[in-house]
Amino acid sequence: MGSVYDYDVLVIGAGHAGVEAACAAARLGARTALLTSNCDTVGQMSCNPAIGGVGKAQLVREVDAFGGVMARAIDATGIQFRVLNRSKGPAMHGPRAQADKRLYQMEVKRIVEETPNLDLRQETVEDIVVEPTNATGAGAAAHRVTGVLVRGDAEYRAAVVVLTTGTFLQAVMHTGEARASGGRAGEGTTSGISHALARLGLRVDRFKTGTPCRLSAKSIDFSRLEVQLGDAEPQPFSFLTDRIEQEQMVCWITRTSPEIHDLIRANLHRAPMYTGQIGSRGPRYCPSIEDKVVRFAAKESHQLFLEPEGRRTHEIYVNGISTSLPRDVQDAMIRMVPGLEHARIMRYGYAVEYDYCPPDQLFATLGSKQVRGLFCAGQINGTTGYEEAAAQGLVAGANAALAAGGREPLILEREDAYIGVLVDDLVTRGVDEPYRMFTSRAEHRLALRHDNADRRLTPLAERHGLVELHRVERLAAKTAAMETTLATLAARRVNGTTLADLLKRPEFTWSHCVAAVPELAAVSRDVAVQIENDIHYAGYVALDRERIERQKRLAQRTIPEGFDYGGVRHLRAEARDQLARIRPRTLGHAGRVSGITPADLALVLIHLEGRGA
Repeated sequence: MGSVYDYDVLVIGAGHAGVEAACAAARLGARTALLTSNCDTVGQMSCNPAIGGVGKAQLVREVDAFGGVMARAIDATGIQFRVLNRSKGPAMHGPRAQADKRLYQMEVKRIVEETPNLDLRQETVEDIVVEPTNATGAGAAAHRVTGVLVRGDAEYRAAVVVLTTGTFLQAVMHTGEARASGGRAGEGTTSGISHALARLGLRVDRFKTGTPCRLSAKSIDFSRLEVQLGDAEPQPFSFLTDRIEQEQMVCWITRTSPEIHDLIRANLHRAPMYTGQIGSRGPRYCPSIEDKVVRFAAKESHQLFLEPEGRRTHEIYVNGISTSLPRDVQDAMIRMVPGLEHARIMRYGYAVEYDYCPPDQLFATLGSKQVRGLFCAGQINGTTGYEEAAAQGLVAGANAALAAGGREPLILEREDAYIGVLVDDLVTRGVDEPYRMFTSRAEHRLALRHDNADRRLTPLAERHGLVELHRVERLAAKTAAMETTLATLAARRVNGTTLADLLKRPEFTWSHCVAAVPELAAVSRDVAVQIENDIHYAGYVALDRERIERQKRLAQRTIPEGFDYGGVRHLRAEARDQLARIRPRTLGHAGRVSGITPADLALVLIHLEGRGA
């Protein structure tokens, strides 16, 4: 054996999940190594150059409330900021920012390199090293992690390993009939980790994702495109950012046409998704242009967004036309788009097939049920999106460090955070397509708004040791300002009604409060927005909390570890198999397992009460 390196936590892969995992573990004091095959691609945006959006913005702000990286990086490098869904209520708003792709990646790398307790190392992991646990009983892990082997005859040793391998496990890229090994254009793939997971008894499956072509701005007729501006007052993502100072850039909108759709249909016999060349499933909510044309055959056009990839590049990302069609078809298709008649492609679109591990093999900590000390986050868990990856990375990295230190885990419930919804959906229901977060997935979304993520989660982060003192002090100052302002609203009256009561009315806004009490103009925008939203939603949130508490009294009933479902009389075979595989922590958790009925839960409860559990 060659060189040996000892750490508390090893994180494999330095994409959005790996960065958050490594930084979270390091913030908790664990000696952490972040291993990546290329140190120049830390935090790289493989697909769209943007952060946030509907449902996703909540994840970004929650990660930030725990001291994460993503929000600070996009605030520093964003080139256009917009809030989506403004016509709907605040709980449905989705802040989104275009990034200077290269600057974003460099900012993330800078944060990683400056994080105490964290070493960034350029290594290619070939295998996972384990030893037997000699544990017995239902659900006992047969192996425990002791480290990883890397190319070049070296070993990294640690009791916990976090896999954040993205699309690089046995990855194959497709452009028409052409295929090549690699998880991203210009980069390779790895098979050792997939083989190790299968050897250790984990199920491994395949998913597909894709990316559109990139164009040279010099070849585009922007006069024929619709201009899309950013917000006049850009809204930061991080609770530590006071304001966005940098100048914003313009994006543009155009559309496909029936003629383009005809061209695509005429070439479906050359599209890997339709020839059988690609057999795995892709993200339903981010379909390729081929899928759009087939699935929505009656639609005459689809919107395309032209997004700059940075301030100092002419490269333009064409959002909405992800494809794996052959190069000649992409050339012809692009030049049929209004404004793109003379466009030149700089990078062609392609699809990627890659291995992932179905996430129902994980606990709510994102730790493996089969291998003690092994954690997974990001696309290896069957998700899609930078924001979903970052959220999982935070959870997996924090729990890896907490496990290494023998401390209580960090588990977020569905009523706590969008991150809790994401993790619970993954580990309880599994995935049959790449998972994407939406506001509709969060049943408590009125309380889980992006604007109040710091108040909801930073106190919890502080208790676990995940955030620095200045963030805690900043939140305390804001909370005090909110309390003072609320007292003013409760004390001041207009026509006999307090301003606090008037704010409950949809037609009454913060501007009306300022008109009535001019000194309220000094209140910060952040404080004003949260007070207004809190008051508007107070009645609905109170009713929701009552319902949660009623459900919790039964749902929090603990199911002992190693519980024998085979001993539950009259329990259906399907339910027995599902529950034994998922191994839910509580009755509430069991109720969310796919295929489990109220009758199944009643039988489990009777058995628990009968054995005094």
